[in-house]
Amino acid sequence: MSEAPARRPRWVSALLVLLPLWLLASGAVAVWFALHREKQAERIEQERFTQTVSAALIADDLGKLVGVIGERHGGSEQAAKNLSRAASMIEGLLGPSNTGYTIRRERGPADWPLIRVSLPGKSLDAPAVWVLSSYDSRPGSPGAEANATGLAATLAAAQAMAGDKPAAGVHFVFLPHANDPEAPLLETAAKFKEMAGPAPKAVLCLEAMGAGTELWLSSRDTAAAPLALAGGLGSVRGAEVVCLGEDVDLASVLFEMGLPAVRVATRPVVTADEPDDKPPSAANVAASAGRLVELIRRCARER
Repeated sequence: MSEAPARRPRWVSALLVLLPLWLLASGAVAVWFALHREKQAERIEQERFTQTVSAALIADDLGKLVGVIGERHGGSEQAAKNLSRAASMIEGLLGPSNTGYTIRRERGPADWPLIRVSLPGKSLDAPAVWVLSSYDSRPGSPGAEANATGLAATLAAAQAMAGDKPAAGVHFVFLPHANDPEAPLLETAAKFKEMAGPAPKAVLCLEAMGAGTELWLSSRDTAAAPLALAGGLGSVRGAEVVCLGEDVDLASVLFEMGLPAVRVATRPVVTADEPDDKPPSAANVAASAGRLVELIRRCARER
């Protein structure tokens, strides 16, 4: 008479059931942890670049430029008044009673001012870093991305860096003409070139800073110094793609005049038929402005 087969211990049966379940559960936990850690790293990275700027203040600036001031150009009486209001806003935010800069006005074409505030460099003879932003808009538009976000990011950078003592001087310049196709852009660019001198260390042209958090750097001067300093801040994009085949953006105009201009943005240029009346996320602009601060500091370091 044959013996009955030995019964499998209960713990073995339980283990055979629980082991696959444990593997599935632990795998799911590992995936969740990895995704959570990645998101946390992204949040920490964004916080690192926004700690010197205020999303709340940027939201306020964007609201004033787009919703209160509105169209800013010389094409109509009201838009001309608004252009003057934008200039006054820049001077008020950065001047002695707020951020503490000395405001310098250069009379530009059609009597609109080029506004400049400066951080002196340790070496007065060293080539300077120039950060440009326009404060006008095209006709028929309050100019959210062209160029309220570029202006707000530049204001935030100037405020964040007010206490810096860079190796090279840093000049923040606000131009009255860049977006209105009827405005004297070439004359304004020529006035800036006269201001900057023959050999600036870097020329950063700010616009459209609200589409994302990482910077897009583009230039027709492939040897422009800032292009090599974008690591961890964004990426270098082809000028033809970013400018959509046109040469009317400020950086391209300055390049044609012999300056090593680099366009700094988070998207391609705003096209003429593109709606541009809604301010983008202030958090995006704050994050891209934080990266702008780091880029300027890298450009201004001693080399």
